[in-house]
Amino acid sequence: MPDRGGGPTGPRMRVGRPSRRARTLLMTLGVLAVLGMVFAMFAGFWTDWLWYRSVHYSSVFTTTLWTKIGLFFVFGLLMAAAVGLNIWLAHRLRPPLSAMSVEQQSLDRYRMSIAPYKKWLLSGITALVGLIAGASAASEWRTWLMWVNGVAFGKTDPQFHLDVSFYAFDLPWYRFLLGFGFAATILSLIAAVLTHYLYGGLRVTSPGARATAAATGHLSVLLGVFVTLKAVAYWLDRYGLAVKSSDFKATGNWTGLRYVDANAYLPAKTILFCIAVICAVLFFATLWRRTWQLPVIGFGLMVLSAILIGGLYPAIVQKFQVEPNEQAKEAAYVQKNLEATREAYDIDDTKVTDYAGTSDTQDKAKLRDAAADAASYRLMDPNIVSPTFEQLQQVRNYYGFPSNLAVDRYKTKDGKVQDTVIGLRELNLAGIPKNNWINDHFRYTHGYGVVAAKGTEADEGRPVFTEYNLPSTGDLPRYEQRIYYGEKTSTYSIVGGPQKEIDYSDDTGEKTTSYKGNSGVSLANPLNRAAYAMAFNEPQILYSGAIGDGSRILYNRTPKQRVEAVAPWLTIDGVSYPAVVDGRVQWIVDAYTTTNGYPYSSRTTLGDTTLDSLTAANNQRVVAQQNQVNYIRNSVKATVDAYTGEVKLYQWDTQDPVLKTWMKAFPGTVEPKKDISPELLSHIRYPQDLFKVQRELLTRYHVTDAQTFLSGSEVWQIPNDPTNRSGDAVPPYYLSLKMPGESSQTFSLTTTMTPNGRDNLSAFMTVAADANTSDYGKISILKLPTGKTIDGPKRVQSQFNSEPSIAESIRLLKGGDSEVEYGNLLTVPLDGGLLYVEPVYLRGGGLKYPLLRKVLVTYGGNTAFEDTLDKALNKVFGTEGSATEPPGSGSDTGGGGTGSGEKNPPPSNNPTVQEALKDAQKAFEDGQTALKNGDWQAYGQAQKDLQDALKRAEDAQAQADKPGAGGKNGDGKGGASPGASASPAPNSSPSGSPSGG
Repeated sequence: MPDRGGGPTGPRMRVGRPSRRARTLLMTLGVLAVLGMVFAMFAGFWTDWLWYRSVHYSSVFTTTLWTKIGLFFVFGLLMAAAVGLNIWLAHRLRPPLSAMSVEQQSLDRYRMSIAPYKKWLLSGITALVGLIAGASAASEWRTWLMWVNGVAFGKTDPQFHLDVSFYAFDLPWYRFLLGFGFAATILSLIAAVLTHYLYGGLRVTSPGARATAAATGHLSVLLGVFVTLKAVAYWLDRYGLAVKSSDFKATGNWTGLRYVDANAYLPAKTILFCIAVICAVLFFATLWRRTWQLPVIGFGLMVLSAILIGGLYPAIVQKFQVEPNEQAKEAAYVQKNLEATREAYDIDDTKVTDYAGTSDTQDKAKLRDAAADAASYRLMDPNIVSPTFEQLQQVRNYYGFPSNLAVDRYKTKDGKVQDTVIGLRELNLAGIPKNNWINDHFRYTHGYGVVAAKGTEADEGRPVFTEYNLPSTGDLPRYEQRIYYGEKTSTYSIVGGPQKEIDYSDDTGEKTTSYKGNSGVSLANPLNRAAYAMAFNEPQILYSGAIGDGSRILYNRTPKQRVEAVAPWLTIDGVSYPAVVDGRVQWIVDAYTTTNGYPYSSRTTLGDTTLDSLTAANNQRVVAQQNQVNYIRNSVKATVDAYTGEVKLYQWDTQDPVLKTWMKAFPGTVEPKKDISPELLSHIRYPQDLFKVQRELLTRYHVTDAQTFLSGSEVWQIPNDPTNRSGDAVPPYYLSLKMPGESSQTFSLTTTMTPNGRDNLSAFMTVAADANTSDYGKISILKLPTGKTIDGPKRVQSQFNSEPSIAESIRLLKGGDSEVEYGNLLTVPLDGGLLYVEPVYLRGGGLKYPLLRKVLVTYGGNTAFEDTLDKALNKVFGTEGSATEPPGSGSDTGGGGTGSGEKNPPPSNNPTVQEALKDAQKAFEDGQTALKNGDWQAYGQAQKDLQDALKRAEDAQAQADKPGAGGKNGDGKGGASPGASASPAPNSSPSGSPSGG
């Protein structure tokens, strides 16, 4: 018979318990997961160390690392010890027997359940609070380093007569210690209360005393420590008044003591300090008295005093003493704020000069000649012509230019300094033929060459390039052209290994190269490859055959990223700019030292102050360590080599105590100012972000008298950019100009200011931006009279747009699908008045890039809208010509469809030439009239007559230039303008079409 038993006769299986193999698998997976997390943390640490070592700033990494580790362990252990000690002490002071009550019976269950785990529970709680406190303390590494390395400012505050370093370096650290003490005391108090309650030292509903004597003494000591810390806080608050922020209608974000602070809050803090000390003594006395009656009464009096003395009394003083006579009461304190703010922002030496705003000169020819020498009028707007650079000099789609080009100064072949618009042909991965991992990171790795153009000239509306083509050639001396580090280079590249890189392409095909620099981190080590595969989440790095001996990984490749990484204590300017220096392309980066602890100096928000119509559109924001500051210096000039990525920090402000403090903390990282080469010095300029901060402060702090300051009658504002509708502030412009009283032009940074809430001009502000001059950093303000209405930028732009003839010309220019773009509205002081110059660009008609077509000029109420700057100036001043043309004024902007024949011919004595030129002039005028009237048939005929007349003039001049025919007249170029003949070589667009050479 078959067995009908109850199942198998072997060992019984345990249901629900995994097998040994499953447990082994789960344990293995758990171990692997832990190892994976550990390796991920290690990979981040290891790759950071390798990168800092590759840029030779390993001391920055080790200093910050050991500082963070030290703070983490010291304050983590202190917090753990404080909480753990109080838990242990509360447990030790528990009563031997618990009262028999429902409350205690309920607690007995909890006491019994945790009894076997008391040590583990204590360790876990202390470890948790220690980790949190340690992590919080590690983030204060800057505060610690500034406190321990602080250098004296040599200036004292006017209230307490302490050195500024106390507020900038010492007070922040003392406040951190105080905050840590409060946190440790409160956590210890909470832990002690819970432990005493759990073990019967504190009772809520049980009969008898609510607390044992031991618990009373223990908690009283903790409360005494808390009140003692509060007394210390009251004492430090006295000094904190010197750097306290408050809203004050006359100054905005006020910092420092006002009348109510000095006469109400300051004595109140002193009184509250004394009361807190007495209250703390009463709490400590509970150890002997065993009653909380007196300390509780004292604590209540302290709270009441804080309300009455610290809150109500100052409000009464403000209401009944200050407000009825505010100017008299606040004047002395406003004067201190004025002096401190001007010193902290380095605007105390600003020269304010009264300026008439209008000219009394009647000699128009004299004014025309003065206008020619007043400035190098920059017709090439670096914020508009980037697409033009790209279309004419991009050459390949995988190159690109930044949306805002740089303005710099370079010497021409005749040794003169020329304002130059410059950009680098950087790598643009979006334009490569096929995106894949090898192309993106191995083959297309770098840009190639500098492209530069004269800032003051145009040729047929196009830039006059002085450095052009691929490889780049032109006026610049030989230099390393490969661009591995740039503003558009945001991804990593792996170079130097078996995979060749695309260098550039020419008529013979693609050229390849292999990186020869020592930049980046070697991937020859398997550990490095594994770490970067983990850090970048790119497993191909671990096993790719494209990586081998010599392979190096380049990352953190934008100039601002690299400078911020090697100097994390600096605030980085929003704009870095390239320069060709000693055979290398160097990115120049301005960096600032800041603090928000300068007594009496008003604070400003860097992110808001440095915002304008350009930074908002292109996200060129300042990289700020502290967004709210009340002291700033451009203390460091940094360079980043575009080929090797080498970072150098140069001390620029040798007197700045904040920089000296950081140089003590990170010795050897900043090189002395004397190491800046003369060629690098020639390209250093005054930084835009610092200028924007200073101009914002100078809208209020240009006055030095407290009464005027308080009245608010001299408050200015930064006007909105009139050339677009963004509603953001007008950006400052670099321009070589001659200020009143100066004999020559100086490379400067300029801006305009208007009265608060109005559109007329109140001031014109400049700063000498050429580092080679002794006046570098000197701020000058031309203050316009308040009794006159001088047009500001918005009114000038409105005047341009409302002029009927100009509006009609613009309408014609916009015909079809064309689009008009207004360039930088330049303001130039001229003989007591102000000359405005604005280039006008046209984009459309099949062109993908803007061309300079017209120039707007206004002076003294006269406005001109002409094809060239020279013609516009002539029309504004009512002259036919000038003895001295402004730089680039003769260049043909190709404006208004006047044709390539529109030139400024040199004078000739040949009667045939003169007759032909008269006919050409008449044909040109007829064409302009027809253009304004929209008569295209007449315009076409006028253009034909113009070409015929110019051809006759050219033939007659050529006949006269033959040997024996009277010699050459002029330059023998048939009337070609200086601007047109200045194009250096066959600059070509990618399609091969001429770019106006």
